[in-house]
Amino acid sequence: MTATVAPAPADGAGAGADTGAGTPRRRPVAVTRILRLELVKQFSAWRVRLLILLCWLGPGLLVFAIDEQSTLPADTLFGRWMHATGWAGSLVVLGVAGTWALPLVTSMVAGDVFASEDRLGTWRHLLVAVRSHRRIFAAKAIASLAVIGLLVAGLAFSSMLGGLLAEGNAPLVGLDGHLLSGSAAAGDVLLAWLCALAPTLALAAIGLLGSVALGRSPMGLLLPTLAALGMQVAQLLPLPVAVRLALPGYAFISWNGLFTDPRQLGPLLIGVAVSLVWAVVATALAYLIFLRRDFTNLNNDGAGRRVLTLGALPLAGLLATTVCVVSLATGAGAGGSGITQDKVQRSLATVFAHLYRYQQAEMRQPPVTVAQLQATAACDKSEGLGPQAGSGNDWRCTVSYDVPGYNATAQAIYQLNVSANGRYTADGDGPVQLNGYFLIVIAGKAVPNPLWQLDGNVDLLPR
Repeated sequence: MTATVAPAPADGAGAGADTGAGTPRRRPVAVTRILRLELVKQFSAWRVRLLILLCWLGPGLLVFAIDEQSTLPADTLFGRWMHATGWAGSLVVLGVAGTWALPLVTSMVAGDVFASEDRLGTWRHLLVAVRSHRRIFAAKAIASLAVIGLLVAGLAFSSMLGGLLAEGNAPLVGLDGHLLSGSAAAGDVLLAWLCALAPTLALAAIGLLGSVALGRSPMGLLLPTLAALGMQVAQLLPLPVAVRLALPGYAFISWNGLFTDPRQLGPLLIGVAVSLVWAVVATALAYLIFLRRDFTNLNNDGAGRRVLTLGALPLAGLLATTVCVVSLATGAGAGGSGITQDKVQRSLATVFAHLYRYQQAEMRQPPVTVAQLQATAACDKSEGLGPQAGSGNDWRCTVSYDVPGYNATAQAIYQLNVSANGRYTADGDGPVQLNGYFLIVIAGKAVPNPLWQLDGNVDLLPR
């Protein structure tokens, strides 16, 4: 005899009413009760307990350990400043988390929340007990998002605490070289982690979709990680600006704009908005597929063709729509990298002027202002051959500035490696006494030279 599951009644429609045969219809179980059950399931799983332990202890211990070392991850954004302030370590963790940790967290939690019922074969019992597909979906989605929020909070606060214990609440050097006070840095670091929640929610929604649509297939569990990997690869390619900003993973990068003066909020707000739209649409698609899944056939644990018609195709249409909307709203057009010669020159001149002031203050020299320096930059790509725009490691720049008190103009040479997302690293190429050495000696103590290698960011949106 084949067991079947009666279709659940619509919530609120006829609940508690007489069925006509003298038997009252049972009310569906309240969402709060189902939610408590789902949270118990989540926190009972060994993998979730392990993730909580790693997220709440790992970043703090790692940041503290790195701060105690003599070498720093200088190739990571803000990594070179980890000995200067405790806030830099949290930003290093955020950059790494957006690439690896957060996609893995969403896969392990949201990507498995529905598929676990398929593996255990408990759908029939759950549906009979609850009698509402909608409430089951809501409880599972809320439970998975609550666990993900807890894990992200652990990554943020653990990394902040580890950095503060190691280096304290010292000022942070921004991405354009200006100094942020300890309190300002704290607010911006918290805001950066909050902005990273938006793409995390988008990946979680993709995980819900994969968990519902693919059942016990391991592809459902891996879908958020694969989606994040695909978006990371896309960010490395010379894509048009509109396409780059329309990917939900861009908010994992655009928080950099919080650490410039003035802030580059355009890409950040677009990235957050696109991520939230993806989160809503993917969750809605997962909900529609869940309502249409056939739970009476024990051999069928997926959505079949609905994976394509209610999953992949709508998301592809969403991507095309967001590309068009972003292109029209920003004036970015259908092509172009957003990296131009003029933008690179302005950005490098600004970073150099701010860091020159910082270097002079470290060396106990008379204070100097940005206005006194009058710094300008002249940059060319590929020795002036070809288009003077786009990413590459073949940018060469000469920074000219007025030497305070000497009525003379000096120059500094930098080699730039500009990535496709607008972030660049400039390596000093002379003069030796200014940017030729990694360390400078102050009062008999060697400290990092802020002008030896510097980071910057080009705003990809048109001005």
